[in-house]
Amino acid sequence: MNPIRKQRVYALMAIAGGSILAVFLVVSALSKNLNLFYSPTDLLNNELSPDTLIRAGGMVREGSIKRSNNSLNIEFVVTDFKNDLTINYSGILPDLFSEKAGVVVQGYLEKEGSFRAIEVLAKHDENYMPPEVAKLMENAE
Repeated sequence: MNPIRKQRVYALMAIAGGSILAVFLVVSALSKNLNLFYSPTDLLNNELSPDTLIRAGGMVREGSIKRSNNSLNIEFVVTDFKNDLTINYSGILPDLFSEKAGVVVQGYLEKEGSFRAIEVLAKHDENYMPPEVAKLMENAE
């Protein structure tokens, strides 16, 4: 084989190998940092491990907010109007958090079916609703 042709083949092989390695590294980094949005119905249908960080959302059910008198612990129910999910959170809630409001919580699903939240995000104003929640509500009707 001609030395120049051999050099070109090696260069093409190096470029192809580098490209494959770059794609693999990007995909593995994205899959580790991916946290998906689930509705309460989705969480009932999926078997997720307790160490998986996930986002769940829906509307806060009216009359479901239970605050602790001597700590920052709070328990409330998020619904997608088909199923409910009990959320346990310890911390300060956003100012816009209220009953009948859209929320997205980030945390871990516990073995008994409740959800331990590490972050609670409330809706922006009375007209805003996260796109995922709006889509779920349209499908529920």
